[in-house]
Amino acid sequence: MGLRIERLITSGTFSLDGGTWDVDNNVWIVGDDQECVIIDAPHDAQAIIDQLDGRRVKALLLTHAHNDHIGAAERLAEDARAPIYLHPADRMLWDAVYPGFGPGHEVNDGDTFDVAGATLTALHTPGHSPGSVCYYLPAEGTVFTGDTLFNGGPGATGRSFSDFPTIIESIRSKLFVLPAETVVRTGHGDSTTVGAESPALQDWIDRGQ
Repeated sequence: MGLRIERLITSGTFSLDGGTWDVDNNVWIVGDDQECVIIDAPHDAQAIIDQLDGRRVKALLLTHAHNDHIGAAERLAEDARAPIYLHPADRMLWDAVYPGFGPGHEVNDGDTFDVAGATLTALHTPGHSPGSVCYYLPAEGTVFTGDTLFNGGPGATGRSFSDFPTIIESIRSKLFVLPAETVVRTGHGDSTTVGAESPALQDWIDRGQ
């Protein structure tokens, strides 16, 4: 079987600034029967490992380092021998979860990752966090946006290390320049498209944070 995209939902908690919330997170696995990349590592390492079904993991690509997106990263790195990639601007969030264990590899704007005959391109989209990154897969007409863009609006910017004008500019300049039919696969909840979300940009700006 050729290139495919799999969605796995895991459940746990998100903690920041003294608060904790129950959350469901999307894990995206992109690849074929032999190899894959994993986008985000939330909550349940064993569930993700089971979904791999023995495939070689070429990279664990993190959209950002909030604890609900990286909680399973250390075990995945060990059990699946998966190299971890994180934007350096989110290292302080990573270190709050893993003070004695580093991600190993940096990802920066424009970096590419080849898997199953296709290429993902990293798009640095700060705002939800300083090191937030989306991954664009033009071969499948899709972009994995983590918590930068959701079905219905931008990711939250009311907590530490986030900024509303910055996320708006990231969405405008990095995501809304993609083809309208591009499928937006989010870090939480349902997917959407660039064309479905882009008309609301001014409404989001007017509404503010």
